[in-house]
Amino acid sequence: MPNPADQPEQPQRPGPGPVLSTTRFSVLDRSRTREGHPDAEALRDTVALAREVERLGFHRFWVSEHHGVPGVAGSAPTVLAAAVAAATRTIRVGTGGVMLPNHQPLVVAEQFGVLESLFPGRIDMGLGRSVGFTDGVRRALGRDKDVADDFSGQLDELLGWFDGTSPTGVHARPAEGLTVPPFVLAMGEGAAIAARAGLPMVIGDLRSRERMLRGIDTYRAGFRPSAWANEPYVVISGTVAVAATPEEARRLLVPEAWSMAYSRTHGTFPPLPPAERVESRTMTAKERGFYESGLAGQLAGTADEVAHELETVVKETGAQEVLVTTSTYDRDALLDSYRRLAYMLRP
Repeated sequence: MPNPADQPEQPQRPGPGPVLSTTRFSVLDRSRTREGHPDAEALRDTVALAREVERLGFHRFWVSEHHGVPGVAGSAPTVLAAAVAAATRTIRVGTGGVMLPNHQPLVVAEQFGVLESLFPGRIDMGLGRSVGFTDGVRRALGRDKDVADDFSGQLDELLGWFDGTSPTGVHARPAEGLTVPPFVLAMGEGAAIAARAGLPMVIGDLRSRERMLRGIDTYRAGFRPSAWANEPYVVISGTVAVAATPEEARRLLVPEAWSMAYSRTHGTFPPLPPAERVESRTMTAKERGFYESGLAGQLAGTADEVAHELETVVKETGAQEVLVTTSTYDRDALLDSYRRLAYMLRP
């Protein structure tokens, strides 16, 4: 973790409690585009954030996959992961995740085999079962909505390329024989799939606490040890915003909350707007409802407030790791939030 002299001024406080002190903290950046900024800048911001997150001592840094979405520049996660890994030295790098139904498992295995060969011991393979965001995107990808129904079979095929057990007689180069830790992003029945496969599970979001706990219970109850994991490993994911005041922390949430509200009412997920523009706009009752819902229940506040909330949720879930997924328009405020979080977690 960083030198306190490099951190924002804040009052002295005790280190993390016993639960947080043994919990890993990682970051997922979705390469969110911003109004008035080119998409390429969002990708460069992701790489720059990875370098800062590594300096702050976080455990891993993941990137995401979205296709045809105006609000997200990250459409090729393994390519972006390569750029992140090349720009860092020690932090684990991976995907949160590659949406397996969009791809042939052999190609995914080859891509991660290349990554692991170039950056040995640092690559994670986070895998999801979502397909395109809209019917048009799914048609462009050549995928139907129901292709996700065979996620379990696709997962088995992918892992078989690393084991060298494909019945095709084909061998994945250079993936075969390499160990790239797989994680399942649990959406819907993903928890049961992760359990049957004996893989670590990533589950969110932190606002839907009861649903998250049900998924974790399903995962732990059905977990079967595998060559990849001897026991359940739970990563909980969601937004965590830390600032000098509760008001400043809440303001970090405003751009993403509005973008989510806009997507629910207009059918497209837009670039992030500045918080002040959102706060000054007139919303319909429907927009206001989705917007307020997006602000509610997030882990946002001062360092002390967030530490208390994190301690509570990690105790409730028994999670081994927290994957922070915060996005906002103000990049300086976002970096400050991660620095405050890292400083809060120092022993």
